[in-house]
Amino acid sequence: EVQLVESGGGLVQPGGSLRLSCEASGFDFGMYNMEWYRSTPGKELEWITRISRNGDNIQYRPSVKGRFTVSRDNGKSMLYLQLNNVRPEDTGVYRCSRPGEEYQALVRRGTQVTVSS
Repeated sequence: EVQLVESGGGLVQPGGSLRLSCEASGFDFGMYNMEWYRSTPGKELEWITRISRNGDNIQYRPSVKGRFTVSRDNGKSMLYLQLNNVRPEDTGVYRCSRPGEEYQALVRRGTQVTVSS
């Protein structure tokens, strides 16, 4: 059974930092590109970033480029998202996903990031 568990969210002030984690199990993690998404009430689901299987190809949503950094540790089946210089508009529930499964991911709790002073 494929399992993805996000953690690391919290309340952070504008300009602050957080590191999100996604623990994967039940599949060969290193064989999949991985993505992070953000959901916010009243807004469309937002794609944040994609990292290739071996980490050599990475794309970011323009609004987070230069502030967020995605990484992975295939040996530990872990995906990470470092959030720096956060803004109020970064608030939302963050979830990791295999490509094409982002809407299935919505049933999971994810990890809440709240940016507020």
